Amino acid sequence: MNRRDLMLAGLGLAALPDLALAQGHAHATAAGTPVRGGTARIVVAEPPILTSAFITTMNIGMVSSKILEGLVSYDLELKPVPALAESWDTAEDGLSVTFNLRRNVRWHDGRPFGSADVRFTLLEVWKKLHPFGRAVFANVTAVETPDDHTVTIRLSAPAPYLFNYINTYGAQILPRHVYEGTDVLQNPANTAPIGTGPFRFKEWVRGSHVALERNADYWQPGKPYLDGVLFRFIPDPVARTVALEAGEIDVTIGSLVPVTSLRRFSDAAKYTINTDDGRFLASIFLAQINVRRPYVSDRRVRQALSHAIDRAALVRLVWQGYGKPATGPIPSSVSQYYARGNPQGFDPKRAEALLDEAGFKRGADGKRFRINLVSGSGDSLESNRAGEFIKQSLARIGVELELIIEDSAAYLRRVYTEADYDIMTSSLHKLPDPTLGVQRLYWTKNIVRGAPWTNGSGYSNPELDRIMEAAAAEGDAAKRRALVTRWQAIVQEDAPILDLVELTWTTVSTARFRKDRPQGDGMFAGLEDAWLALAR
Repeated sequence: MNRRDLMLAGLGLAALPDLALAQGHAHATAAGTPVRGGTARIVVAEPPILTSAFITTMNIGMVSSKILEGLVSYDLELKPVPALAESWDTAEDGLSVTFNLRRNVRWHDGRPFGSADVRFTLLEVWKKLHPFGRAVFANVTAVETPDDHTVTIRLSAPAPYLFNYINTYGAQILPRHVYEGTDVLQNPANTAPIGTGPFRFKEWVRGSHVALERNADYWQPGKPYLDGVLFRFIPDPVARTVALEAGEIDVTIGSLVPVTSLRRFSDAAKYTINTDDGRFLASIFLAQINVRRPYVSDRRVRQALSHAIDRAALVRLVWQGYGKPATGPIPSSVSQYYARGNPQGFDPKRAEALLDEAGFKRGADGKRFRINLVSGSGDSLESNRAGEFIKQSLARIGVELELIIEDSAAYLRRVYTEADYDIMTSSLHKLPDPTLGVQRLYWTKNIVRGAPWTNGSGYSNPELDRIMEAAAAEGDAAKRRALVTRWQAIVQEDAPILDLVELTWTTVSTARFRKDRPQGDGMFAGLEDAWLALAR
């Protein structure tokens, strides 16, 4: 195998066709009778912990979702379907939601699961520690547990977005008897979790793998089909591709196969490329700007940076058509709230004029000023290549960009604790409702030192805060849409975040890996319905 072929980068990518169009989209479901036994070998980036209850990094959720569960999961239309909650009911005034929990569900240590676990996790974990939770559960005033299998959430105002974020990724339930009275963030169960899911934690060998084994006491009779799941950590994208081709692994999740290598898996008899698993995330690759820093504290400069970046070219050259140009903070897939048009779209002449107007004229060397862009080493190959694209784009308007790539821990500390950066890039999830995935990035109350994926730009706009909070509590759909439209106009004008690419997540698997039920949140599926044809 030619390493150079796998690592094609830079402008040479322009010669390649749009692979997304050539490949087409596929579902992970395959016909056939499930076969019992075997261990599914899945490649993920190594997570820092093994629970998503208070941190939503994707590589955590892709592993932890097999061990811990949420109240619902989502179908391909992103409608909630039962998980630990078998049914639910919302009051006519929208001020209470009652969940009916499944009976005969047990934690992996044998203790019964019940309403007290949900109440504890909501009030002590999601509401206090979760980066989205401050917005999602802001209207929660009380959680009542009239019996072991009933949970009623009382609300100060309607929360129409609530049902878009109670799956295993957004609201993973923790065992109260393990966490109560402890420091939740430091609890040993974060690295050796006890859940209700189809698989039990077996071992974590740092730098190598996490092994899970079948939960024989799982609440879904006869499932899971697999004996276990082995999550392997293969940092090098070339090595991942080779391992998948060689049959050493069965699945790569979360776009871990570079788009330039997807053509190798075009034979539908041997492989499946699933583009549905990430629908729930509604992810956008973006550049967040630290508005507290020199130069970029000026709104005109931020607008200029946005005008300098050709989003269509970025999608074509770097993501090979697996995505589309972003036009604002809400992706087009969230059609109910999407606002068309990008007032800060590609216009390099306007960018030059804005920088001149802001007083940053070109020097004798053609440069205006120097800033940095920080990204994480755990990001995808495409994300890091995008940094080079942005650097070239800004150079054309006289802005020199220093690229800094750090390991995940250092990256999060620099951005969210130290605020020591000018621009950061990341793929952040906007989710099916703007109150969930978008508000957190702009809300003044979500400027929380040390909390990842919150308002790390330091942007604060009291008028916007009022609009976002009103939208969160508005039960009338038309009025809520109008508020969100106004909200989008404000943040596009102020430009603390440059939304660049609406991402398409890919799951590549061998034909022997099967799954009975397609899901819109399939990257975080429990895999109780997964099986291996001709299992070894």
